[in-house]
Amino acid sequence: MTCRDTLQCVHEPFGDAFYFGPERLSERYEADEKARAESGFEESTYRTIFDRIDRENTEGKRLFIKDITHYLVPPEHKPASIASSLVQYKRGVGTDLAKTNAHARVDSAHGTTAVPNGETTAAPNGVSHEAKVEMHEATVPPYPYPTVVEAGNPTVVPTELLSKFHWTFLIRHPRNSIPSYFRCTVPPLDDVTGFYNFMPSEAGYDELRRTFDYLKSIGLVGPKVAGQENETNGETNGTHVTPPYGAEPVEICVIDADDLLDDPAGIISTYCKSVGIEYSPEMLNWDNEEDHRIAKEKFEKWKGFHEDAIDSRDLKPRAQKKIPKPDDELYAEWVKKFGEEGAKVIKDTVDANVADYEYLKQFAMRV
Repeated sequence: MTCRDTLQCVHEPFGDAFYFGPERLSERYEADEKARAESGFEESTYRTIFDRIDRENTEGKRLFIKDITHYLVPPEHKPASIASSLVQYKRGVGTDLAKTNAHARVDSAHGTTAVPNGETTAAPNGVSHEAKVEMHEATVPPYPYPTVVEAGNPTVVPTELLSKFHWTFLIRHPRNSIPSYFRCTVPPLDDVTGFYNFMPSEAGYDELRRTFDYLKSIGLVGPKVAGQENETNGETNGTHVTPPYGAEPVEICVIDADDLLDDPAGIISTYCKSVGIEYSPEMLNWDNEEDHRIAKEKFEKWKGFHEDAIDSRDLKPRAQKKIPKPDDELYAEWVKKFGEEGAKVIKDTVDANVADYEYLKQFAMRV
């Protein structure tokens, strides 16, 4: 947001469709029609969001979209089919975006480019990227959609549309992210966020890993890993797959939040090099009224979740690296803050997501 002369930032747009719209995937507000209506997003579909992203692209700047991967993926391993509004995507949504800005990018945060050529390219092992059609019966609530299924694609977004973005990933250890999120779903913060119960399915690590693996398997990211130029990474480095739909190959670019806090300049400069943005130390400082006004406007939609970011002034290295606390000490802290029942829910959710985090961690950039 400090680079407004060259970047247009779009902050977490897909939650509108995921939670509130007629294609909603989440059960959070399924029984609360009033909350969906009051959100202002009850008519938001995945297509209207992509259309809105297109409109954000009218100034010729590079788009920077930060969002949560599980907003694109049916929860709890439900089978994925393409969102109804995106079935006819080839002649509509995404076309202008690809033509006018070949470098739009998505930062896929747990908490997320390419130019189409109109042709379908071969996938690994000769599997076509064209959608394989299966029909589902329409149901209420709206998912599953009575639409096409793309083999291997864990999201509700067509692969051709996914291919128009340069994907990068931000990860954080579950022992840090899960308690932080849990806090937003219990008093007193729940009255601010509007999230009145904790849902382990919203942890998002599984959805992030499956989406990452899919993008990697079809060549939309990798095999090279940003910040690991002199190393090989097992199943990725050395295995090149031609990206589909004329997409340009890009590095795997994963940032671990702890690494970022330990060395902001090193991580951000490496990130900028990977995605083709000129790095400047001024990116790490926003201690002025205008930057704060813009940030507050961007974060306003998800009240209560971003207060620490809004109140911050810059990004400086931590005085010393954070040493993980023993599990029993962490659990005692959770009991003190959230009670025995809350602590158990947090522990179970952390334990369920560590393996996915550690898998993604192997791809994290090193400086």
